[in-house]
Amino acid sequence: MTTNEDNNIQKEISAPQSTELYIKIAETQWPIIYTPEYNIGFLGLEKLHPFDAGKWGKVYEFLKEAKLIQEKTIVKPKEATQTDLLVVHTAQYLKDLKLSDFVEGIDEWSLNVAQITEVPPVALLPNFIVQRKVLRPFRYHTGGTILAGKLAMERGWAINIGGGFHHCHAEKGGGFCAYADITLSLKFLFERVEGVAKAMIIDLDAHQGNGHERDFMDDEKVYIMDVYNRGIYPQDGFAKRAIKRKVELQHYTEDNDYLELVERHLEGALNEFTPDVVVYNAGTDILEGDPLGNLSITAQGIIDRDHLVFSKVRSRCIPILMVTSGGYQKTTARIIADSILNLHKEKWIKCDGAEAFQKSNLKQPDKISSLPRSRSEGLLSRLRRTIIRSQSSQEVHDVHSSESSSLTSGPDDLGGSSSSLENSDSSWSSGNDSDIDSEPAPENTSDHKCQPAPENMIVHKYKPTPENNSIN
Repeated sequence: MTTNEDNNIQKEISAPQSTELYIKIAETQWPIIYTPEYNIGFLGLEKLHPFDAGKWGKVYEFLKEAKLIQEKTIVKPKEATQTDLLVVHTAQYLKDLKLSDFVEGIDEWSLNVAQITEVPPVALLPNFIVQRKVLRPFRYHTGGTILAGKLAMERGWAINIGGGFHHCHAEKGGGFCAYADITLSLKFLFERVEGVAKAMIIDLDAHQGNGHERDFMDDEKVYIMDVYNRGIYPQDGFAKRAIKRKVELQHYTEDNDYLELVERHLEGALNEFTPDVVVYNAGTDILEGDPLGNLSITAQGIIDRDHLVFSKVRSRCIPILMVTSGGYQKTTARIIADSILNLHKEKWIKCDGAEAFQKSNLKQPDKISSLPRSRSEGLLSRLRRTIIRSQSSQEVHDVHSSESSSLTSGPDDLGGSSSSLENSDSSWSSGNDSDIDSEPAPENTSDHKCQPAPENMIVHKYKPTPENNSIN
């Protein structure tokens, strides 16, 4: 493909194109986005990078165990297509993800992806494998972040359990970031959602967010606050010029100093600039002991940080979308889940429709008698299903027993929540695997009633998207 042809493609997508990423969701679904397609795993090579390539699935499972969500009440995003990606990325960059610069005439190897993921052996794999096992999951993450922008405007908040690829910009990836999902999410909002003219990026990952900074250089519509360890990757001096409020940390910064800096500068940023939406890049690589972050923030410090950001933003009635970004220890998945549970406990995130739907499952135990089967189920899976069915039958017996006893002792309050995974809502979940097909949650066509913040707050006004799933 010639340079002129690449430029023509870029011109064609300069006007908003139709997309399938902006899907409608039911009132019975949380604006929490996840799909099993997020998780990366192939031939063990993912273990050569310190990133936990399965942490997103672990966060989902922890939230499910805590009874905050069920499989039917979360949102599964679609994969970002070439047309979607071209809203930000150049055609040449997307082409380069498929090419090797070393061997002339051979285009099936994966040098560029190996450099982006920082796993050199990936360069030796045929690109069709890399596309399926690495880039395809990244495209699902990206679709999730783009969708989170729309849902944040509709619900007041949204959380993509994945995403946060803040080192990638329009023309180049790096640092385990292949697609510029933060930039894409904001570009989609600017072009497709009425009333979104200004945005703020609050980047609290341990690393500088040089990708979105390069994309929004000299763009007055986007205010960037970045708090990062100045002594680690990427040390991108040019990109720093895009930061409106820069907070550079020293190695091993601890909770008290960190939280004081975040609070003071977040207050200052929100006083200087009033955005229509906030993108919160909530990296957990600030955790003490992280091999790449080199900071000393405790698990409770991360939970307090997330609460601080949501409370400051939502108390001003500003929609917020959160992505989980970096975090390179096995414990980070549980910390992310605990933080989300704490936000629910403190009523900064809630969805009455989803919680009511989950409670109603307690009254429908007959549905568990036949668990759906995976299309590729083997002997061990069938044995496991049999065990689950037996356990579920016992749970139904327990539910009936508790309901009978409540006739004399009074009904339990099933609407509460807790900030720990062990203390949570008692709504029943079928225990189905995330990769098992299930029926979608019922669609509710009435105006949305979910209040995303404490009851004395005003919900942000927005223009709803068209009735169909494709946005023109």
